[in-house]
Amino acid sequence: MSTLLAPNMTVEERGAGHIIVNMGPQHPSTHGVLRVVLELDGETVVRCVPHIGYLHTGIEKLSEYHNYIKNITHYCRMDYLSPMNNELAYCLAVEKLIGGEIPARASYIRVIMSELTRVISHMIWLGTHALDMGASSVFFYCATEREKIIELYEMIGGQRMMTSYIRVGGVKDDTPEGFEEGLEAWLGDFMPFMDMIEGLLNENPIWKERTQGVGVLDQDTVISYGLMGPLLRAAGVPQDVRRDEPYCRYEEFDFEVPVEYEGDVYARYRVRMRELRESHKIVAQGLQKLRETRGMPVMWASDEFAPPKRQDIYADIENLIHHFKYWTEGMKPPAGEAYASIESSKGELGFYVVSDGSAKPVRVKVRGPSFVNLAALGAMCEGHLIADVVAVIGSIDIVLGEVDR
Repeated sequence: MSTLLAPNMTVEERGAGHIIVNMGPQHPSTHGVLRVVLELDGETVVRCVPHIGYLHTGIEKLSEYHNYIKNITHYCRMDYLSPMNNELAYCLAVEKLIGGEIPARASYIRVIMSELTRVISHMIWLGTHALDMGASSVFFYCATEREKIIELYEMIGGQRMMTSYIRVGGVKDDTPEGFEEGLEAWLGDFMPFMDMIEGLLNENPIWKERTQGVGVLDQDTVISYGLMGPLLRAAGVPQDVRRDEPYCRYEEFDFEVPVEYEGDVYARYRVRMRELRESHKIVAQGLQKLRETRGMPVMWASDEFAPPKRQDIYADIENLIHHFKYWTEGMKPPAGEAYASIESSKGELGFYVVSDGSAKPVRVKVRGPSFVNLAALGAMCEGHLIADVVAVIGSIDIVLGEVDR
């Protein structure tokens, strides 16, 4: 039987009485440009094949033509719902090539922004996942809560999404005045919000009927597919890069790795909801560490394009020259290769960077969790009803910008 499904397949190829259905959407204004082709026996899915490539950006190839600093602007546009996580993974890989120690305060800021990024990504996942299954009010609550963090994004990075705030060697600037107070206000609001959302969904009989026992993957299957993140932990595998291979001083933070064991859509929902509470816990600890490190540097001392420290009439001019050199000349890591990964909102996000000693990388290869996790869509859908495909896709939480790099 052919691995690809097409409407003109013969009866022998698709099975007697089976039909082939193209399940959209394929337009960027919806969830993404994913095309799912289903072979159906009545309303039961016999086979499910995801077709990708409609949004191919060529980001990995572009990375070979721009210098290491300019490349930062590419990666926040892959998983555009987790922009700072993408920047962080890339910068960690380049920092491995160069060597040097990242200032403690910069690491704490990175942790805070990484966890806030996890929250805004999960807010979009939860809102759209619930909306797909008829719980429309959840989407509006999640959008409102996400907006509070987007305002913190704008405060610290100057933009609502694509900030390019995390830089090789640290972060662009220290936290601005009012950021700690804004962070504290969000911390105070978030737990009541979580209690309300879980009160709407956790024991909702319709929600449970649509999610429990649907799209089940056992431990052996998730491991064989190389799945990571909530899909792996929902099947009972307690793996998390933040704990198992700490970066950005995560070893100094107290948090748990949520694990469920059913491996179905509901288990993935429960893992992510528990992750949100853990992110709140980590951000609260990060805020305390920010207060303890006030006035400390946020960029490593080895930066050859460090801005001037003087305070005179020429400092502003030299600052402009510094930024021009920073973006146009970049930096030249020694020849070699490095791989760094983080625990993004969707699983392990890794960057493999190869340097020949010039200002531009020879190769940048991204290990995107959305791409890897999408491969298991067929295994999760087969044997279920066509209506369950919507629930399964939502439980994977894919972003096509990361799939079609």
